[in-house]
Amino acid sequence: MTQNSQRTRPLRVLAAMSGGVDSAVAAARAAEAGHDVTGVHLALSANPQSFRTGARGCCTIEDSRDARRAADVIGIPFYVWDLAERFREDVVEDFVAEYEAGRTPNPCLRCNEKIKFAALLDKALALGFDAVCTGHYATVVMGPDGARELHRASDMAKDQSYVLGVLDERQLAHAMFPLGDTLTTKDEIRAEAERRGLAVAKKPDSHDICFIADGDTQGFLADRLGRAEGDIVDESGTKVGSHDGAFGFTIGQRKGLRIGHPAPDGKPRYVLDISPVDNTVTVGPAAALDVMALTARKPRWCGTAPTGPGGYTAQLRAHGGETAVTAELADGTLHVRFEEPVRGVAPGQAIVLYDGTRVVGSATIATTERRTGALAG
Repeated sequence: MTQNSQRTRPLRVLAAMSGGVDSAVAAARAAEAGHDVTGVHLALSANPQSFRTGARGCCTIEDSRDARRAADVIGIPFYVWDLAERFREDVVEDFVAEYEAGRTPNPCLRCNEKIKFAALLDKALALGFDAVCTGHYATVVMGPDGARELHRASDMAKDQSYVLGVLDERQLAHAMFPLGDTLTTKDEIRAEAERRGLAVAKKPDSHDICFIADGDTQGFLADRLGRAEGDIVDESGTKVGSHDGAFGFTIGQRKGLRIGHPAPDGKPRYVLDISPVDNTVTVGPAAALDVMALTARKPRWCGTAPTGPGGYTAQLRAHGGETAVTAELADGTLHVRFEEPVRGVAPGQAIVLYDGTRVVGSATIATTERRTGALAG
């Protein structure tokens, strides 16, 4: 099999440059491999100063300037493309709507699906580019039949295939991840950037949600949805506290519950359910979070959709581990059963299925079945 960074002919490559070290080194490696590379920074906010300040995000004016300086050092053309309106509609508004409905979305997956490998890729192909290059840690492998597969990065500690699980075979055919197939630590990537003269070598990594300027997700949602006082209840329905909006909670949350008195057993309580209809949050013991099965909607396959029930491993969050599952697609809905119970599974999250290192596909969790037989979602 052939990995994407070892293509046999030079390609016209559009390198998405966020202003961070990973995307800068990825663009540099693509150019060094002989490809005809053009750098592009995505302007994702109509008012960039409303996004993160400093070097923590990927959407500021400072980030755009860092990306331009990196492109100049690499010696490639550079442009800024305004995708702010598309980003607002497909990522930010989706994020708010999902929380309003009591679900827990992952905006990074949505951005990869709708922005980087839909809006950006479509525009790139229309302009005659062959591939979009990013700094993600994952690999694209081409089999003897020419079909592309998405696999985990060689270095599992940095693997980002989970947030790329929304890519289909067509998108994978035009994706390039130069960092994914090398066993290098982040310190070595920074050292490589420094050797190449890239000023972003020491820039801190971005984290949290890029469009929430101060990292206060609950405040961000309250500004858009309004504060609405509601009850926090236990499993019996007894009120144990109050809140300013059910949208500010997620399944499995322990901190910030503001419960006035401890549970009878003295153990911590966790968010078990969120009901946007009556603005109620239900809390209970950790054991009540045990999920045995789930259903997921809107499946997207990194290749051919699986047929019949099969054994896979599943990942439920970007930095989570794998767990063994049996999964089957029926009438467009993915039905998943876990071999061992898992906790902290929330409707709205993505489940990504793996066959070894290969990403089979992903879907959005709709309902969960708890050990007690209760359904959530």
